[in-house]
Amino acid sequence: MAAKTILFPTDFSTASDAALVHAEALAKASGAKLLIIHVEEPPLAYGGGELYYGLPEPNSERIQKMLEDVRPRDAAVPCEHRLTMGDPAGEVVRIAGEVDCEMIVMGTHGRTGLTRLLMGSVAEQIVRRAPCPVLIYRETAEKLAASRAGAS
Repeated sequence: MAAKTILFPTDFSTASDAALVHAEALAKASGAKLLIIHVEEPPLAYGGGELYYGLPEPNSERIQKMLEDVRPRDAAVPCEHRLTMGDPAGEVVRIAGEVDCEMIVMGTHGRTGLTRLLMGSVAEQIVRRAPCPVLIYRETAEKLAASRAGAS
């Protein structure tokens, strides 16, 4: 019988950091392994063929290091890391099916209104298409306000 696996996608945000605590607790309680993934989005091509990343060109080695730094606090909880490229929601759903995971645990930014309408919600797409249960963790309004105030 295959080992139980809980899929934990991270975008390196505070919402993901907060959800990791819950993913770790569930993995520890059920004896599951955490599969910690990050989906790197491909660069966007513009009319003239030039590439636009919005930030300095991503460095896969740097992203891999950031991914490997995402670990459960308890070293007894087994984990594996995977970096992939593509559409975030599509890749999370694909990998969840590929590894036959028991659950996906992830954080959400909780965007609303026009931002959500324009950008969509990766979490919502995953919930709709996942082959397994999905636990979405959203920070409380107070924590969100505090993290935004700290970023200013």
